Amino acid sequence: MKLINIGFGNIISANRLISIVSPDSAPIKRMIQEAKDSKMAVDATLGRKTRAVLIMDSGHIILSAVQPETVAARLDKDIIEE
Repeated sequence: MKLINIGFGNIISANRLISIVSPDSAPIKRMIQEAKDSKMAVDATLGRKTRAVLIMDSGHIILSAVQPETVAARLDKDIIEE
């Protein structure tokens, strides 16, 4: 199982990750609100601004305070090391 650090000691399974997106567009904001309403959102920002939205294969939405590019680089780094 590959794990990715998404900031502040929070780690997710890379195998379950579908996409990493920016939270700025209206459709993503709606998706986040719907996930919060249905209790499918995981806030891993520790009170900081949401900079990346991680969409998981289980339908969960994970909010991260780390830039999408940073999460993607950490994912690529883990793949290269193996």
